[in-house]
Amino acid sequence: MKNYIIKILIASVIILGIVSCADLDLPSDGRMTLEDIFMEYNTTRSYFNRCFDYMPQVGFSYGDTPLASFCDEAHDASDGVSGVVNDWYNNRTSSSNNPLTVDKDPWKRNFEGIRKCNTFLKCINDPAIATARIDENEKNGWIGEALVLRSFYYLQLVKRYGGVPIIGSPYEVTHDFSNDSRAAFEACIDFIIDNCDSALAIPESGKANIGFRWNISDNERGRITRAFAYAVKSQAALYAASPLWHTSGSKYTWDKATEITKEALDACLAHGFQLFGITPDPDIAQNAYAYYFIYRSDPSRSVDKETIFETTSDRTNVWKWAGTPITEGVEKAGAGPSQELVDAYGMQATGEMPVLGYSDASHLQPMVNTASGYDPAHPYAGRDPRFYASIYYNESPRSLTSGKVDKDLFPLSFIPSVSNNVSATENGEGITLSTTGGDPWIFTTTLTRPLSAGARRVVSFEYKSNKTVNDAEFFFCVAGGPQGGVESGQNIVIEQASEWTRFEYDLTSAINTWGFGVNANGGAQPKDHFFRFDLTGGPGYEITIRNFRVESFTPPPAATPVETYVGGNCEISDRVSEIHNTRTGYYMRKFNNYKSGVNVDQDGLMKIFRLGELYLNFAEAAYNSVGPDAAVPSKIGGPALSARDAINLVRERAEMPPLSSGLSREDFEIRYRNERQVELAFEEHRFFDVRRWKILTQTDGFVTGMKINKNNDVYTYTRIKLKDRGTNSEKYLMYPISQSEVSKMNGYTDANWQNPGW
Repeated sequence: MKNYIIKILIASVIILGIVSCADLDLPSDGRMTLEDIFMEYNTTRSYFNRCFDYMPQVGFSYGDTPLASFCDEAHDASDGVSGVVNDWYNNRTSSSNNPLTVDKDPWKRNFEGIRKCNTFLKCINDPAIATARIDENEKNGWIGEALVLRSFYYLQLVKRYGGVPIIGSPYEVTHDFSNDSRAAFEACIDFIIDNCDSALAIPESGKANIGFRWNISDNERGRITRAFAYAVKSQAALYAASPLWHTSGSKYTWDKATEITKEALDACLAHGFQLFGITPDPDIAQNAYAYYFIYRSDPSRSVDKETIFETTSDRTNVWKWAGTPITEGVEKAGAGPSQELVDAYGMQATGEMPVLGYSDASHLQPMVNTASGYDPAHPYAGRDPRFYASIYYNESPRSLTSGKVDKDLFPLSFIPSVSNNVSATENGEGITLSTTGGDPWIFTTTLTRPLSAGARRVVSFEYKSNKTVNDAEFFFCVAGGPQGGVESGQNIVIEQASEWTRFEYDLTSAINTWGFGVNANGGAQPKDHFFRFDLTGGPGYEITIRNFRVESFTPPPAATPVETYVGGNCEISDRVSEIHNTRTGYYMRKFNNYKSGVNVDQDGLMKIFRLGELYLNFAEAAYNSVGPDAAVPSKIGGPALSARDAINLVRERAEMPPLSSGLSREDFEIRYRNERQVELAFEEHRFFDVRRWKILTQTDGFVTGMKINKNNDVYTYTRIKLKDRGTNSEKYLMYPISQSEVSKMNGYTDANWQNPGW
């Protein structure tokens, strides 16, 4: 039906029995048509933005635990408490009760996203409907993003369910569901890759902030880029070539996957993507790998050049949902890393794997690699640096400072009447500073008492900001004004943030050098000191601040370690009602900033796509196609690369020795899978990897842990086997489709839509 009026009733039509909310919260009586929406720029853009509503906020989104708890990476301490973890571990999964879909149903959510993209793409490409005046480059950019979003939503479906119906346009109310069917997996991958290719065929506009681009600004967090399209293609091709999904005669061979993954990698490298390699200060993170996973990505890639797309809002909250008992405010121990994962971390000195397998079915008798340098009496010494970044183990430092910080706080408030080009408004969250012109600044109240002695003095606050402030300043002042005052230093950056974010600036050096304000060496008393806070920008900045203060730190003499031994401060526990202690003898550290707690969450956000994954995707395809050492040339002028080269680049960033040449395909596969396991730990890859490799029956029947006893400062290490889960049978290779959806489609089509075994 050409040029028909599609009312909101049609936009809300059932897709495979799914009904979603009305678009744009429009009146439910259907008076507003899609023509009404697409005749105005702002409503068209608003509809386009709604296509992003279904992007997953990946993290602890499976009953307050990560997906790692449902494979061999971890075991959640809530195993004895009613809920999704208990249901999974006791094999109570069914087509009517899938613990992994309780919080967010991926079937419903992704098909709703597909429906939204379909409606947008149909309308924006129909001149009878889309009558708004929109810059052609901007419109084409929206089309490109919507095409890739639709591909991404389909990728999430096929990873979980296998082949699904391919729906390329909105259903009409007269749609005949009896003709619907589940497409083959290969056909779904074709659709995914074709959509990405169509988006990538759209030329870049060459204009800032418009079009389907490689480069976006920090203010555009959450937009879809050309790198995102390549990442979708890379993962889709890799999955299609994998044992679970590849069928005889399929075009998605390892050769084809090598071609696609190499193109994706080369394109990203050609546009400035790099592995994150910033060495942090030792009191921030242990190494570059650890720092990367607590660093909030900057979409402009001015600092983080590795992240392709990061979860946009939900922090992982490791401190809360997988915290150590000595962390204030922790809810539970959560996802305790498994001994199998710990065994996967190699030895830094030799680069070798410490454990080559197990000689018994219960994984209690490890086959120790004597050439690796691993010492079972000191099992955590000399390991891969990624181990220390990802796992709290017995006697690991909970904090990277010298221990619990003794802190003296000096709270300050802003004085709205003493400001320049700044309006200050109190609200329920804090005080909002809005700049109205050039050189905006505002005074604070005075300290009221002298600063206490301490090694460090820091000005800190929590904030939300509509823009990034690139050149903030703090002037240390005394009564009489800031004239002649000593400034903190220029080019202080306060990043844009839509959620509460902690900011701190170390004043120690400036205070030690200059004193604290004018006449600091005479005249006014220290209690009379205050700040002038300069936002150093023009109008239009809004920053909401709470807890503005000076913190004076006095370092304690010793650190408090994490003690997982029996009787330790974070001891292992097998008490089913105790959720605050690990079951495995380990706690999750990756994404966890040790500074996080009940006041401010500074834990990292989950990476959806990153360059490290593209290196590994290529390595897997290439060793299966041409072997570990054969260099694959670039078609766009980039470097030739072998599978071993790609892995070694990832290992180099992790400060691990390279893999040697000459490994057989079988031996290289072991090392590759090991590398993928540790590099991508807790990032929602392992769950799908063991399925697409069809090794689920070998990996996911149970996990083991390490029980440690201490006697006169001597530790005894005993491996323990946790309860069988029963979630490693063949049917668990795919999610069950919800029985309610199956019943609907069975009724329409007289065909069985359910996955095998369910």
